Amino acid sequence: MLDLRVRRVDAEGVGLVVLGSDRVVDVLFDGRRIWSFWVRRDTEPGRGAARPVRSVAWPPAMRPHLSGTGAVTLRDHVSGADVWSGEVRFSQDDRRVDFVDRQGHPIALDKANRFSPVFSERSAADLDPLLDAMTELLEVLGGAGVAAFPAYGTLLGAVREGDFLGHDSDADLGYVSSRSTPVDVIRESFELQRVVAAAGFRTYRYSGLAFRVDVVEADGATRFLDVFGGFLDGGRLYLMGEVGTPFERGWLLPLGTVSLRGREYPAPARPEKLLEAMYGPSWKVPDPAFKFETPRETTEVLNQWFRGTGHARRDWERRAAQRRRRPVPKGSSALAKQLRRTEAEGTAVLDVGAGRGRDALWLARQGFPTTAYDFAPRGLEKARRTARRRDLPLEVRGLNLDEWRWVLSEGARVSRSGDGPRAMLARHVLDATDDLGRQSLGRLASMTLRGGGRLYVQTWTGKGRGGAGLVPVRTQQVRRLVERHGGTVLDVSESPGGGSDGGKGSVGKVVAQWR
Repeated sequence: MLDLRVRRVDAEGVGLVVLGSDRVVDVLFDGRRIWSFWVRRDTEPGRGAARPVRSVAWPPAMRPHLSGTGAVTLRDHVSGADVWSGEVRFSQDDRRVDFVDRQGHPIALDKANRFSPVFSERSAADLDPLLDAMTELLEVLGGAGVAAFPAYGTLLGAVREGDFLGHDSDADLGYVSSRSTPVDVIRESFELQRVVAAAGFRTYRYSGLAFRVDVVEADGATRFLDVFGGFLDGGRLYLMGEVGTPFERGWLLPLGTVSLRGREYPAPARPEKLLEAMYGPSWKVPDPAFKFETPRETTEVLNQWFRGTGHARRDWERRAAQRRRRPVPKGSSALAKQLRRTEAEGTAVLDVGAGRGRDALWLARQGFPTTAYDFAPRGLEKARRTARRRDLPLEVRGLNLDEWRWVLSEGARVSRSGDGPRAMLARHVLDATDDLGRQSLGRLASMTLRGGGRLYVQTWTGKGRGGAGLVPVRTQQVRRLVERHGGTVLDVSESPGGGSDGGKGSVGKVVAQWR
């Protein structure tokens, strides 16, 4: 370890002198591993330094926790040798730095740099429900004709250590379909999800070929159990979400077994071949800071076949997760207040593009049964929990305006859900999507607002500065969209920069009705 020296550990991050090869260093607080990084790959070189000085800042997810004083240790992951240890004052607060979630569970950064109750912090009793769910889910999938097995980090931990990886935070199952075309394996994946849901599992779909099951552990923590589909075509294996490589069927079937925490589970006939496809030839070397470096052509083909227009949702959900500690903003937008003044009490409101749920929660408090839709519904979790505690009429649902499947199925569901009055709120939605998304909103309004329902739209019209990611949508464009989908414009207004919602750009508002 003489080729690695620590120059500083402070409130900004870590400074190092790196003379040797790249390696993984674990960062421990009070003896618990919280984060890991590669000393070359994940650090920045110093400017104009005579020696090879490098530095790395604390990850953004860690910063809210860095308050007070903490006992920090830097430890070489492979050898276990301590590189540096000492007390670090991050702020003047009279407290110890601690990494726990709101339920008091110890947490650490996982491979995606998200805080989770990683496996190393969980007891055998905590993890038994996850192992039970894996066993039951494998039986359900087997009964549906699919030979599934532990995959990715779960398979890696079982083969290399006979246990879950300590730095991992979820479990993975995989299967290779007997079908050989993308559309057929997608149809099969949806069929499997319905079977799994019918067996009593709570599910959530990631893409056309991957969904997850939510498992509640013994102390109430929720763990994700992912189900990744795959298929063989022309001597290549495609397995969501990172594999596209030459592969032989004999390396998969017939399935063998692998031991995980003393339990036997099915495994590929040659598990080392699949692990090499997933993690490369160095898969036997522990790496808590591992990052998938999927070839671009593999990512592109999996996006086009299976992720469709939802491939960027993970990034949106990560941003939403980073904001989950913040309370839902109070009050409401001017558009929501206008809806409240106009609509009769009890009108069902569809808040499309609800974001963190400020308007949706406010409308539910006013007595309007409200459904909050968003491309990344994870950002609405705090609003949903608040509504549940206070017994407010708020439902949260995912919606991707760039996929007709979402739009048409949701439009059909809502249109058949009752005959009461409805209204739709679409604040900074048309200016945050593309033309397909705008047409989809028009179609959704047409399907759900027939019989007198009104649509309330707000957009940035192009003057001044709009919000991040917004594109100008003028009121004339909104009028044409409404009329194309059978609606009638009732009111149009536009305010200059510094409108009632505090924006610095011009704001257009349109109210339309479907009779």
